[in-house]
Amino acid sequence: MNVQGFRLGTLKTAEPLIEIEHLGKTYGGEVPVEVLKGVSLRIMPGEFVAIMGASGSGKSTLMNILGCLDRPSRGTYRFDGRDVSHLDRDELARLRRDDFGFVFQSYNLIPTATAIENVEVPAIYAGIEPATRHARATELLKTLGLEERMDHRPTQLSGGQQQRVSIARALMNGGRIILADEPTGALDSKSGAEVMALLSGLAARGHTVILITHDRDVAKHARRIIEIRDGEIVSDSGTDIEARAEPMTPAAVASTSLADEASEAVKIAFRALKTNMFRTILTLLGIMIGVASVVAMLAVGEGAQEDVMKRIGSMGSNLLVVRPGAPNQRFAAGSSVRTLVPEDADALAQLPNVSAAMPERQGNVTIRIGNRDYATQATATAPELPEVRSWPVERGSFFTDEDVNAQTAVAVLGKTVERNLFGNADSLGSFVIINNVPFQVIGVMSAKGATGFGTDQDDTVFVPITTGGLRLFGERHVRSITVAVDDLAQLDQTEAAVKQLLIERHRTEDFQIRNMASIIETMSATQQTLSILLASIASISLIVGGIGIMNIMLMSVTERTREIGIRMATGAATRNILQQFLTEAVVVAAFGGVLGVALGFAAGFAISFAGLPLKFTVLPAAAAFGCAVMTGVVFGFMPALKAAKLDPVTALASD
Repeated sequence: MNVQGFRLGTLKTAEPLIEIEHLGKTYGGEVPVEVLKGVSLRIMPGEFVAIMGASGSGKSTLMNILGCLDRPSRGTYRFDGRDVSHLDRDELARLRRDDFGFVFQSYNLIPTATAIENVEVPAIYAGIEPATRHARATELLKTLGLEERMDHRPTQLSGGQQQRVSIARALMNGGRIILADEPTGALDSKSGAEVMALLSGLAARGHTVILITHDRDVAKHARRIIEIRDGEIVSDSGTDIEARAEPMTPAAVASTSLADEASEAVKIAFRALKTNMFRTILTLLGIMIGVASVVAMLAVGEGAQEDVMKRIGSMGSNLLVVRPGAPNQRFAAGSSVRTLVPEDADALAQLPNVSAAMPERQGNVTIRIGNRDYATQATATAPELPEVRSWPVERGSFFTDEDVNAQTAVAVLGKTVERNLFGNADSLGSFVIINNVPFQVIGVMSAKGATGFGTDQDDTVFVPITTGGLRLFGERHVRSITVAVDDLAQLDQTEAAVKQLLIERHRTEDFQIRNMASIIETMSATQQTLSILLASIASISLIVGGIGIMNIMLMSVTERTREIGIRMATGAATRNILQQFLTEAVVVAAFGGVLGVALGFAAGFAISFAGLPLKFTVLPAAAAFGCAVMTGVVFGFMPALKAAKLDPVTALASD
């Protein structure tokens, strides 16, 4: 057999490769069982050794200790001069990865992986980059006569072919020491003979081969036979060499990048999840529903908040109200304080972040039409009122700047005034007498309703500020100036600018500025409460999905215990196992998160047909997806840690 990709080393001095002294192993329990009783043994590099014994003699336990799958209870084990007892779990994993290759009676191939993928496993944990390890695995399988079977899974291979794959895997990282545990036990005589010929060929090429068997005919293929009985060595034919050429491990190759490592973990994750598709789909549904509910509810919440803000905005949350009188002077209706004029409003309208500055003056008036009188309130104001007050005109139009400049006698009626004066008749174009002055009705405001104090806001009539000051109230001073702010976040800065400008104009502070702080606080509190409520519901949804992930991962660890043992035997460190199962949890969560975001958008659009306000934004969707991934990490960690801390021997013995 010519296994390419490996080269023979030079002759080494006669130092033992494996040396054990007084090695013992006792399994605890109510009745401790001593399996190995002070075994001492030296194995030289390049030896072909058969450790023979009946079932229960301790030979498999000895093999597990020699292969660093298990630890002795007492005694010393030196490998290549190093005391193995001083090595931790990951150092033992590196030793198995770099120096040992295992051939098991039951083959121990990963059932979901193809032949070539099984062979590549040790190289994955050695950090060999994908192209190199694929080429090496291909060459090994070709050499072992499996060129046509590389893409077949273990269930599609005969026993002899599976054992050849196992041998190729043992050689993947060099196979300095081949540990073969009953390699022919599950094979027919022909396949068994072929496997033994392969092992003999490896020994001839300098590999150290340790064969564990109960069959004396199989043991005769070795150059040295050690017999063990009841945990003790009873005979040893002795070594026939003092020094032998050893195969060197493959030449150094470029190691994998983090991206390659992550890509391989994701690939294995998808392969594992596909093995039980129905269970995976059910888990995905849990995450999908959680994420979809978050996205849809946040969209509805954002839309509702925006709608609430608009409604609160119509109450004046973005307004500053300037009234006459010094700051410490009490302002009351009917006050004689007169410090503000319409020109102040014109100046304030030019400030940054001010969309409008609206002068106003109110007063009680009597409106007459025919022989019918009606007492109400008149407001002399500016054309910006519908925009500033978020109070649209229902019919007709509001007066314009031209009407203000020309002091036109036009009026816009509130709904209550129109109903009391005109009943069901149309008021547009009619003339009414306001305090003995004829005004033409050009518009009717939409219904506004009552204030929080019970005042009917529709019981009013609007006239141009100039017309009202001259013909109704007999003076040009105004009772207030309402300033509309564009950016509510800059309300305080705008208020300071208004104050500074008016002081410059009046040369004194003879005015008062009031903002709608209480309304803004109410808006913020409402928004915060809605956000907390939605976040709470979202958390519950995602926690439910996370419990599903934990469930599927715990079941996966239980079902794949032997696979975990195989990976540990071929060099997987604690970090590798932890990363693999965490990756599987994150893959489920991330895939479910993507589908959940799409489902959430679809559900949101369906909800919008019911007339509910809806607003989709990128941030909530991204946050929902991020929470789904974090849920996978959090709920997948415990199962992943459980898998990473499994004992290799126990895991390999699992059914």
